[in-house]
Amino acid sequence: MKSYELLVFDWDGTLMDSAGEIVGSMQQAIQDTGLPERTPAQMRELIGLGLNDVLARLFPELDTRKVRARLDDYRRRYGMQRSRAVLFPSVIATLDVLRDRDFTLAVATGKSRRGLDDALASSGTRHLFQTTRCADESVPKPAPDMLEDILLRTATLPERALMIGDTEYDVSMARAAGVDSVGVGWGVHDAERLARAGALEVLDSVEALPAWLDRRAAGKARQD
Repeated sequence: MKSYELLVFDWDGTLMDSAGEIVGSMQQAIQDTGLPERTPAQMRELIGLGLNDVLARLFPELDTRKVRARLDDYRRRYGMQRSRAVLFPSVIATLDVLRDRDFTLAVATGKSRRGLDDALASSGTRHLFQTTRCADESVPKPAPDMLEDILLRTATLPERALMIGDTEYDVSMARAAGVDSVGVGWGVHDAERLARAGALEVLDSVEALPAWLDRRAAGKARQD
């Protein structure tokens, strides 16, 4: 007996080691478009949010629509470099184990649909996920919309789902949707911050997730 049926993963910083690349790309775009400089720490802090939220927080003194238009024009002119980011160690093996145990796997990410599709293709993981939702297809994190869409698409009750992510935005989204969450300690926000946001636990490695799920299921069985 398991306490969850659906496992929803964040992507950047949770499954893929892409935070450094994201920050570097943002820095380059800001420099090339003449926007005010921001520190890597300021940018890293906002990974996982939708682009409009990122821009509003990075440049509160500027008109978000004009900044977005400037960046969109930059991307149209120069395109997007193909990502070289890779999955964290043991991600595919762990996802295979979870699928073999009949968990439904999904992704809820702050990436665009194009960005996620490229990442799924380059990592060879598209077949592992039943459904995916991106920030440009819904109201982005920390709003619950992406997670609620996934619950609807998979016909899963909130209490039978678990969100796994590396930021407080993932945890806040889960809480708003009535879904439990687990934090991962190798991503953007530290363990203390994830716990304060409401994560049930913060794991030290992706390989630890199946064992944690087993303990959770055993505890639920004893309660029942």
